[in-house]
Amino acid sequence: MNILLMIHSIVRWLIVLLGLIALVKYLIGWLGNGRFAGMDRGLSSGFSGLIDLQATLGLIFLLWSGFVEAGFPTYRFEHAFTMILAVVAAHLPARWKGSPDKTRFRNSFFVILVTAVLIFAGVASLPGGWTR
Repeated sequence: MNILLMIHSIVRWLIVLLGLIALVKYLIGWLGNGRFAGMDRGLSSGFSGLIDLQATLGLIFLLWSGFVEAGFPTYRFEHAFTMILAVVAAHLPARWKGSPDKTRFRNSFFVILVTAVLIFAGVASLPGGWTR
């Protein structure tokens, strides 16, 4: 079970890294009137895909360790609920597929920002927070 928690913790940092890259790229595209091209779609898809992987790992860990070891203290459900909100938010850029490039950059930027805030709050709600 520790291996699953370790993978879950490592994927968290990949999400943070990809989120920072996406924020910079989307901000540059938004302010510079760029074209929303393949790399931008890839960043959005990669970010939401990593979030999906993280949620899947988290749910497996929650259920497995909850029934076998740790039980279900309240902070685990708070974390799960906040992270499910982050998963939903991370998939919102797909709604603006047909929008103008500037709108897609702006909306994707704010979606990544909101998702990052939700992730920060969700991890901070755990005992040990970001130091785990």
